[in-house]
Amino acid sequence: MQPFSRRSLLSATALAATTPLIRAANSKVVVGLELFSVRKELAEDLNGTLAAVAKMGYQGVEFFSPYFAWTPEKAKEVRKYIDGLGLKCLSTHNSRSAFTGDGIDKAVELNTILGSRFIVMASAGRMDQTEAAWKGVADSLQGAVAKFKAAKMLPGFHNHELEFKPLAEGGKRPIEIIAANTSKDVVLQLDVGTCVEVGYDPVAWIKQNPGRIKSIHCKDWSKEKGFQALFAEGAAPWVQIFKTAQKVGGVEHYLIEQEGSPFPPFETAQKCLNNYKSLIKKV
Repeated sequence: MQPFSRRSLLSATALAATTPLIRAANSKVVVGLELFSVRKELAEDLNGTLAAVAKMGYQGVEFFSPYFAWTPEKAKEVRKYIDGLGLKCLSTHNSRSAFTGDGIDKAVELNTILGSRFIVMASAGRMDQTEAAWKGVADSLQGAVAKFKAAKMLPGFHNHELEFKPLAEGGKRPIEIIAANTSKDVVLQLDVGTCVEVGYDPVAWIKQNPGRIKSIHCKDWSKEKGFQALFAEGAAPWVQIFKTAQKVGGVEHYLIEQEGSPFPPFETAQKCLNNYKSLIKKV
């Protein structure tokens, strides 16, 4: 490991010494970490990073795009390792290619090995910003439902700011087009921070899509710090979000995600989990 990564790991381990596993008291919702939050550390030392995440008290993780280059043998090694740590792979982030052709088969194979529940399209990629183009994205998601369900998984879509901004053509929001043109078997993974950043009400969105908000990216945003604001220290109404997600949205897990902060990544992840621990008591 590089010196920076090692120092971060030691810091995280010290902070985590008294941190228990956390579960929302009145639900089966678990809390995990989107590993993009510690992406540099993950690239330098996969096992060390996963061990640090487990020691902090996270119950699960979400792997992102680099995992798709793994062989089945590598995925089996990772699964054995996270099992030993007491972690679960809750979901994965994927490119659009994982939802068509041979990509579906590879996604199913790797996610079956990892024990993932949701295979999420992290981004639609570059494309025309038209209603027809976004209906094409919906078709890709819906087209993967049968194979994913047969493997006891579901496809999902992760929003950014773009999906909550009205299109110049027709004024519909891309996320609305995706929701309207897919079945309830397609999970709408809500990235709260980007939703709040464009001025859309995340609580209203959950209510509009009952049973479909099975996964939430717990990322915050503030006018002063942007996405550098730590989870629960920005503008998002988290208690309302959690209550609505658990009562209406059908949420199965929360994933803390931090794009960056003034603190080292491991320390940031620990601080966010500590904030979650305090906040979830109010739900």
